[in-house]
Amino acid sequence: MYVSDLALTDFRSYHEALLSLDPGITAFVGPNGQGKTNLVESIGYLSTFSSHRVASDAALVRHGASRAIIQAKVVSDERTSVLELELVSGKANRARLNRSPMPRARELQGMLRTVVFAPEDLSLVKGDPDGRRRFVDELLVLLSPKLAGVRSDYERVVRQRNALLKSAAGARRGGGNADLRTLDVWDEKAAAAGAQLTAARVRMLRDLRPHVQSAYERVSSGQSLAEIAYRATVQQAMSDQGSESGGEEALTNADLVEAQLLEAMSRLRPKEIERGVSLVGPHRDELELRLGGLPAKGYASHGESWSLALALRLASYELLKADDWRSDGEPVLILDDVFAELDSRRRNRLAELVAKAEQVLITAAVAEDVPEQLEGARVDVMGSVATRVR
Repeated sequence: MYVSDLALTDFRSYHEALLSLDPGITAFVGPNGQGKTNLVESIGYLSTFSSHRVASDAALVRHGASRAIIQAKVVSDERTSVLELELVSGKANRARLNRSPMPRARELQGMLRTVVFAPEDLSLVKGDPDGRRRFVDELLVLLSPKLAGVRSDYERVVRQRNALLKSAAGARRGGGNADLRTLDVWDEKAAAAGAQLTAARVRMLRDLRPHVQSAYERVSSGQSLAEIAYRATVQQAMSDQGSESGGEEALTNADLVEAQLLEAMSRLRPKEIERGVSLVGPHRDELELRLGGLPAKGYASHGESWSLALALRLASYELLKADDWRSDGEPVLILDDVFAELDSRRRNRLAELVAKAEQVLITAAVAEDVPEQLEGARVDVMGSVATRVR
């Protein structure tokens, strides 16, 4: 799989941009602030419907414009598809496939598969749990696009449920009694969607685990063992009540998880009403990262944290590449301004690991930041003008 053509309209700094790309390695080179990251960000966004730089879509629309358009021609297994996504400020995205409108934009998600490694990935190790949950879910949707709907439904239900819990909390503080009959309906919806999402996450992480261990060993010269584990709030809630949770294997059984979520929400209802938030479910679960048996967050050095973040992305790439029930080929690999952040040893190891990928898109402030192993086409980026050189 590779992107052969990219067209942007009012995306970030670009009023208009048109670029042709080849398989293999392409390096976008230019001073900071000239728009090279905007180019690869647009490709990553078309893949996952999220940016690796900002949480809000509003920042992706050029200042003064009402909407942004990303178009890409994607070649996969000798088939060519034209993917188009329109980002409208304050409204839902609109999508087209081969010029035809799609009923729901999210149906386009996963048709282009990418893995992005960027300086922001250090937060996967050092940051809050929501970043690690987002990492898991974005990879999950690339592997199984239909789960985008499950994830979206769960997030919507949790918002509705939280709103009802806040209303109940306010009524009680005012001395009144809240009608909680509707809450039972939202409990059922949250448990059903949450169980599907939890089970899918755990099954995927079970497949990802050996790739993480292998990638970390190769990047760090085997200094310590990298481990990932899924910590589910539903199992903690069951354990707190003296019930058997069943361990990781039990989390792959969606029916069992749904029953456990319903029981946990019933037991926690007084606390949830008091606090006005949903206290159990995949929106509060954690991907635990450990090095040498210790939590990576707080214990890992800066270099170890970089190696682990890199291992997570390389493992994602290997899992997508080995995903034998799809015929899309390898994902597009994006390395956004990372070589300047890495020491020479990690820089060379990363270059060795990705040199043979079907398509690698690199951004760098200067050409010297790109390792010799990754020599290929170069695109000099100056403002809104992109010039290809060889």
